Amino acid sequence: MNPLERIFLLLSILPFACFSQEISHPDAFPGAIILQLPERNEAQLKKLTLEEAHLQCTSWRVAVEANNLSPWKTIPEDCADYVKEYMTGNVYEFDLQRVYNEAGIYARSVNLNGDGKDAWIFDVDETLLSNLPYYAEHGYGLEMFNSTKFDQWVETGTAPAVESSLKLYEEVLSLGFKVILLTGRSERHRGITVENLLRAGFREWDKLILRSSEDHGKTATVYKSDKRNELVEEGYRILGNSGDQWSDLLGSSMSKRSFKLPNPMYYIP
Repeated sequence: MNPLERIFLLLSILPFACFSQEISHPDAFPGAIILQLPERNEAQLKKLTLEEAHLQCTSWRVAVEANNLSPWKTIPEDCADYVKEYMTGNVYEFDLQRVYNEAGIYARSVNLNGDGKDAWIFDVDETLLSNLPYYAEHGYGLEMFNSTKFDQWVETGTAPAVESSLKLYEEVLSLGFKVILLTGRSERHRGITVENLLRAGFREWDKLILRSSEDHGKTATVYKSDKRNELVEEGYRILGNSGDQWSDLLGSSMSKRSFKLPNPMYYIP
């Protein structure tokens, strides 16, 4: 038998050699190779699970920002740590800065009419003022929204500015836009809202529109559309609009350009 024939013979009997009960000595075929998938240890499995969870939560956040999700009331429980990390880390700040950059480019490109009717609308909560100190105490959106507790926070008047929005606000003013603040806050919070805005560095707005008693019960989309309709009837041209909710931006009398700020903590229809 030539060497090549010996090799073929060995390869043909190896599978039987590996599994036959008649072979008792482990070294009977020292050249035999049994293929086995490497076992993942507990640390590797945990890492894989964390990576998968991170991807799932990133996908969920992107769907939120793209307005692809059905109305939701709380963030997914599995994404609590993810949302906290996002809101308190660099990614949220980078995303806010991106919105500021794009909005600023657009604002500088607009040729204003000069009659005082070229308007830029800003939402207030999570757009001009940050409620992160409040949401840090309430799971960054993991808890069901409690209007009583949130009103108590509003009444402290201590919400800090969203710094990138403050920069855009100042630039828009300097360019000659009329700034209009359109918020879902109640009219009864006008005084404390004005104090908070001034304390945070905002000034010289043309109008501050809050929900009156007749607006309660309306969805944010309907309420803000109605108020924009009224502005258009007054002769304003809405050229820019900044808000953290799609309901700040959609509906009737939409602005020429709208800029959505990131907010994975809550959803307002």
